[in-house]
Amino acid sequence: MEWPVKQLTDVVESFHQGLNTAGEKIKFVDSGFPIIQTRNLSDGKIDLDKKIKYLSQVDWDKYREKYRPEIGDVFFTNIGTIGKTAVVNESLDYLIHWNIFKIRPFEVDVSPNYLKCYLDFLTSTGYFCDSQKGGTVSFVTKKMMGAVEIPLPPIPEQQRIVAILDQAFADIEKARANAEKNLKNARELFDNYLFGIFGRPHESWVETTVGDLCVKMEYGSSAKSQNEGEIPVLRMGNLQKGEIDWTDLKYSADPEEIKKYMLQKGDVLFNRTNSDEHVGKTAIYRGEMPAIFAGYLIRVHRKQELLDGDFLNFYLNSSIARDYGKTVMSRSVNQANINASKLKEYPIIVPDMKTQNQLVSIFSSLKDELERLEKVYVRKLSLLDTLKKSLLQKAFSGELTKSKGIAA
Repeated sequence: MEWPVKQLTDVVESFHQGLNTAGEKIKFVDSGFPIIQTRNLSDGKIDLDKKIKYLSQVDWDKYREKYRPEIGDVFFTNIGTIGKTAVVNESLDYLIHWNIFKIRPFEVDVSPNYLKCYLDFLTSTGYFCDSQKGGTVSFVTKKMMGAVEIPLPPIPEQQRIVAILDQAFADIEKARANAEKNLKNARELFDNYLFGIFGRPHESWVETTVGDLCVKMEYGSSAKSQNEGEIPVLRMGNLQKGEIDWTDLKYSADPEEIKKYMLQKGDVLFNRTNSDEHVGKTAIYRGEMPAIFAGYLIRVHRKQELLDGDFLNFYLNSSIARDYGKTVMSRSVNQANINASKLKEYPIIVPDMKTQNQLVSIFSSLKDELERLEKVYVRKLSLLDTLKKSLLQKAFSGELTKSKGIAA
């Protein structure tokens, strides 16, 4: 028996966007009645603590009747980030913002949790990406939303579908959490090993600074790069996990710039500006292809008889060096910066070249194993996402409840 299909407008008591605070010229206050936005919906839950804005008593009294949620309402984010959902399970005093639809279904036709799952299914298939409008900011209109067609099995069948999906998704999230934890543990083990080497060196190692082990430091090219040209210009985004990422390249055709900033195999590049997270990222150029480097980067000309390039690269990417960098970086409103003078002052303790080479070999082997594990865990996370989409597909085609159960 095929399920009947109805449009959303035919199975809801009401649905509309939340309060347009800009249009209504709302002035937020330091405390009062919360108004939630897209960021307050996460993993199907409503977070009333994350960067909340507040309305005054006067505005609350004025707008509560229309914009205060009730138990059983379904939320759907329709501006910017499309498709976050949640079901209201408790009665609390807050309003919803303009970027959220508040949908109140007729529960004789569709259960709130079934509707939420179906909207999640449509989002997973790209339905709203295909139908949304907007240039810089995407949005789903009320007309688009109202035209959504929903398959409607009997309420007991809807409840059964939701129960199966809830259990399956709980198992998937548990598997996801375990995979993410294992990946985090693997990264921490590698970081801890580096910390143990650089933080507790042998007594024979020499305590010095990066500047004392270098001939000079050099800022990169300030010339404007382009999408096509003769030579790649490495930028901050090309420094990934201690290596050069050769995707998303810009180029230079300026012969003087190319001659002046041409990299040599073994050069170490240090990212000197951006956010706290990205300042200090370092990578080693291995001569894969000719390239120059942009002005956001610093090339370290090391004394090759005293300092191995890979040893320096591992050190500058270690938590010891990154934490030190946070204490000396300068900050403006949106950017942090570590200039060459500060980089020269980085403390470093080094062994002889033979020991450096031996440690680099160990570091590289551990890094290769970490990257292998990362690929395994990333693939597992991708498979879990695929499984979730498959379960949603089966649920709304009637296949899920035809079988007696699903594999855990």
